Amino acid sequence: MSGPSEPPGDGGGGAAAAGRDPGLQPERTRLAWRRTTLSCTVAAILAARAALHGGTDTLGVLGAALCFLAWLGFLAVAHRRIRDLALHEAGPPAMTRRAAVVAVACSVALAAFAALVV
Repeated sequence: MSGPSEPPGDGGGGAAAAGRDPGLQPERTRLAWRRTTLSCTVAAILAARAALHGGTDTLGVLGAALCFLAWLGFLAVAHRRIRDLALHEAGPPAMTRRAAVVAVACSVALAAFAALVV
């Protein structure tokens, strides 16, 4: 009997012998990175708008610039990850620890800067 994750007509031993079937996981992961990048873009734009709305002062410009830098860092990591997932759909390479740390640091920094300017 084949389960929902097994290909139709497979007796169970063929899938393991043929290798790992990633299914739609790389595509879902790629879409998740794009959604997160879009969310970061919206957060950075709203933070910059809030910082620069009603006049510009040094603190507002500094906050907007820091939001922009955090967004750029996240965009670079996300673009590299999306490219890796697209090029290696059968077995994408694991994300490096450095890239993961940069992505988390940029996300946290963007949230912190955005909270400061609002």
